Amino acid sequence: MTRRKEMRITESRFIRVRCPKCEKEQIIFGKATSKTKCLKCGKILVEPTGGKAKIRCRVLEVLN
Repeated sequence: MTRRKEMRITESRFIRVRCPKCEKEQIIFGKATSKTKCLKCGKILVEPTGGKAKIRCRVLEVLN
C-alpha cells in the first residue's frame, strides 16, 4: 500500500499593515486568534472573530 501525501491549500495569509496613529508598518497574520497591538504606540490593529481577523488599520500588501 502506498500513501499519498495530500497538499493542503490554506487561505490564511500574512498581511503588511500600517498603524493609523503612528504610521509604523507591521506584518500580521490574517487569521489571528488574539488581539494584535502596534509595537510602537500600542493601538489595537487586529481583533479575532473566530475565523478571519477583523483588521482595524490600512492594508498595504497581502504576502504569499
